[in-house]
Amino acid sequence: MYDFIEREDPEIFEALAGEEKRQAEGLELIPSENYVSRAVKEAMASSLTNKYSEGYPGKRYYGGQEFTDKVETLAIERAKQLFGASYANVQPLGGANANIAMYFALLAPGDTVLGMDLSHGGHLTHGHPVTYLTKIFNFVRYKMKNVETGEIDYDEMRRVAREVKPKIVLAGFSAYPRELDYAQFADIAREVGAVAVMDIAHIAGLIAGRAAKNPFDYGFDVMTSTTHKTLRGPRGGLILTRESEEIAKKIDKAVFPGFQGGPHMHQIAAKAIAFQEALHPAFAQYAKQILLNTKAMEAVFKKHGARMITGGSDNHLILLDVWSSIGISGGEAEILLDRAGITLNKNAVADDTRKPMDPSGIRFGTPAITTRGFREAGSARVAELMLEVLTKRDDAAVEHARQEVKILALAHPIPESLY
Repeated sequence: MYDFIEREDPEIFEALAGEEKRQAEGLELIPSENYVSRAVKEAMASSLTNKYSEGYPGKRYYGGQEFTDKVETLAIERAKQLFGASYANVQPLGGANANIAMYFALLAPGDTVLGMDLSHGGHLTHGHPVTYLTKIFNFVRYKMKNVETGEIDYDEMRRVAREVKPKIVLAGFSAYPRELDYAQFADIAREVGAVAVMDIAHIAGLIAGRAAKNPFDYGFDVMTSTTHKTLRGPRGGLILTRESEEIAKKIDKAVFPGFQGGPHMHQIAAKAIAFQEALHPAFAQYAKQILLNTKAMEAVFKKHGARMITGGSDNHLILLDVWSSIGISGGEAEILLDRAGITLNKNAVADDTRKPMDPSGIRFGTPAITTRGFREAGSARVAELMLEVLTKRDDAAVEHARQEVKILALAHPIPESLY
């Protein structure tokens, strides 16, 4: 592997070889990361990277589109089938791109979006003040009513929606471990004449595998997503429309020519392959195993009295308040566990008083280790090793965990084929 790179650019080859080794011998717990199949990798490195394909299938601005049209059409049809959508745009280069295009398709400058606060689990693109989006649109944020259970005050959300009249009621999250009440969101949106949008980036694979509810079944109009994370495809974005052709046309125009030029056709081919893999019956078992593995980890932390935001998890991730329950900051915890071969990320907890670069919590999940074949017992053992490192914090504990992590990782090699 990488024969040409090794010959032509030894420095890049050295970095790639190091990353291959790190992934093979360590355990990836960042809930937004996963492993793709060899087929997806091959598509990403294919000759499609050479081709400009501005426009959409059958309506391109360049010639030579016979095969690119076929690839994009397959990706669209598979995405629609996977999520029960009437329309799909597979061109967004990432999840943030998908959200930005969605906003500009559905909003005018100054319009209001009602979305989840970042400190309570939302995403930067849901209206955090550091983003440029907040200079253009008005974001009003909702929070959890009860941090210990994850309950959202839907009555308060309805009251605020009636007051501010949002054009979009936005559900979705990047660090929220529970399932949302989609019927409540859709009902609030209908009452105030808003479009109901769900950012499914984190749980797209769970929805595709029927291990989580599909917001379209509860009246949502639009879903945005990444194509990696639990969906186990290439890094990229996706926008789905349930039934409104008018909304779909606005989204297509916002993606191209509104925000992007030529789509990355090698990426779209990889998306099409990942969608086909997710349509395989075995993917449903994978999605269910993610949840089982998360519950196994949750049980370990409950047993040892570690504080989990919302008290546990209904999906693929856990948000652990290590500062209040273990006495270590999130930044320190990330570094210690990295030394032990366990990769996760520091993360703020609800209304965190610590700084963003060294918050109170850590965020981790099971999609990647589940891809490697971990089941409940192995997942629980990983949680125990995490606690051992975080409570003892000495070189001996880190080294012991690192050796066991390497054994576990090599016993569960990263698969080249997912079925």
